[in-house]
Amino acid sequence: MKAVTAFLLVLCHLAISHAWTCNEGPRLYNVKQIDAGQGKVVATTTSNYAYFLINTHWYNLGTTARVKHVSVGPAGLWGVDTSNKVHKYVSGKFLPSAGLTMTQVDAGGDGQVAGIYTSSNAAYCLRSATALAYKGTGSLSWTSMSRALTYISCGPLYGCWGVDSSNRLYVMRVTPTTCGVSGWVYVSGIAAKMVEVGTDGSVFVVTTTGKVYQRYGISSSRPQGSSWRLVSMCMAMKHVSYDLGTLWVVTTSGLTMRCTH
Repeated sequence: MKAVTAFLLVLCHLAISHAWTCNEGPRLYNVKQIDAGQGKVVATTTSNYAYFLINTHWYNLGTTARVKHVSVGPAGLWGVDTSNKVHKYVSGKFLPSAGLTMTQVDAGGDGQVAGIYTSSNAAYCLRSATALAYKGTGSLSWTSMSRALTYISCGPLYGCWGVDSSNRLYVMRVTPTTCGVSGWVYVSGIAAKMVEVGTDGSVFVVTTTGKVYQRYGISSSRPQGSSWRLVSMCMAMKHVSYDLGTLWVVTTSGLTMRCTH
């Protein structure tokens, strides 16, 4: 089955549109999600192990915590374990925090960490000073972002994007030092499953049918952008991440592709 999937990735490479050049990424089986930020790439597998990419090889982050979601960015490397406890990677291991539990976290903002609270599917924010200083001891104090969401992703330039339980997309500005928000703006056009915000402000979305779209027209005066453009893929995808000109995508069968524009 793995050989068949790898063959399909080769066909994908041959069939992809000339807007993006895609190749099979460094081999890691059963990938659940992937995250790229500040030149680093991390991923988790369906067995809930976290990995870090160095050159063309994936290395297990070597922790006793079973991590189901990881994120790397200006705030450091953060993760959520199978009990929904939030961890920060410090001195070679994931250290759990006390405080709210999260189903997913994102470290891609301007020093702040955003997350989805387990009990209410509400978006919360960890102030940049707290996130950067945390060394694995004490309780983290999260601030409500006043929106019920199932997934959130932030960038350092134009704020955070989120997906709600009805697969609708929203964008808002956030002040990293206070976690104050300026209000959420609804972005129409597609039914989203997850969203990714790159460090340069680029936004990519995986739809409920596994298609990948990029948002165009994003600027400081119009953070919601103006239009969607399909990123052609020859099979359904379940997760994306973008950093430094590289789009990382995870197929529904759990393999990765690396695409450049």
